[in-house]
Amino acid sequence: MKNILQGYQREETARFIAFRSHWGFRAEFCTPGRGNEKGGVEGEVGYFRRNHWTPVPKARSLAELNQSLENACRRDESRQLAGREVTVGVAMQAEQEHLLPLPGEDFELAEVSFPRVDGSGCVRVRTNFYSVPVRAGSVVEARVYPAQVELWQEGGCVARHERCYGRRQQILDLEHYLEVLEQKPGALAGSKPLEQWRKLGRWPACYDRFWEELVRRHGKPSGTRQMIGLLQLGKAKGYAKLQAALESVLALGCGDEAAVRYLMLTEPEPTRSPVSVKSTVSILIWGGATASSEICSSKVRI
Repeated sequence: MKNILQGYQREETARFIAFRSHWGFRAEFCTPGRGNEKGGVEGEVGYFRRNHWTPVPKARSLAELNQSLENACRRDESRQLAGREVTVGVAMQAEQEHLLPLPGEDFELAEVSFPRVDGSGCVRVRTNFYSVPVRAGSVVEARVYPAQVELWQEGGCVARHERCYGRRQQILDLEHYLEVLEQKPGALAGSKPLEQWRKLGRWPACYDRFWEELVRRHGKPSGTRQMIGLLQLGKAKGYAKLQAALESVLALGCGDEAAVRYLMLTEPEPTRSPVSVKSTVSILIWGGATASSEICSSKVRI
């Protein structure tokens, strides 16, 4: 609502008007703070909370929470209210015969805007700034949902963030800055996107250990640039696979980028005798710290 006016009057937003028009219902409002005006609804909410959400449920995501809510509603269909001859589910089916059919298309609940990308690679959505991997000056479509913000361009989703309900916050994804950081590797260590990844648990300890090894062997600029290259590979192949490869290589005392790339890019061939991770990396170590991935691959085939 835009504004709560006197009594039952409200100033509705254009989005709410479109929502109720799409689903074909009329909005009726109650006096603020007068729960007795909708006693039946308040009573059912209290029943549901006491019987299904006590203690307070825990969920890993909004989708999981919604699924538990639906499951509880399905269980309630077998409940029979006092003084009624049929269950809630049977009564609901009888009522559906008198309702209008639902529209053939769903209603997009997102709030849509078209912000412009600034020099920091961010767009302002409501009161916060979200990173997007799009050239500065471009216009993107921002879709705001209750739990997330999606940024679209040319019909495709180019970025998705967890929605922030604070004000004047920057929500940054390190993925969106990898190409820029590859040109300026010295900026990675103190960057805000890296700081946010650490807080979110997206930067495991093995990343730092391997990064330190690369810097020790190749110097800070070159070693950091190699680490950024591995992050780009993780973006393409999956960060879980990158973490597993780094941990395997580190466990064998190897600090070679080529070894990690080999483990991530090589798929096992069922027609050939399997080569264990340990023997593969051992061969890479024997081949020398500066061996290229092509040389290492040839040694494995031998």
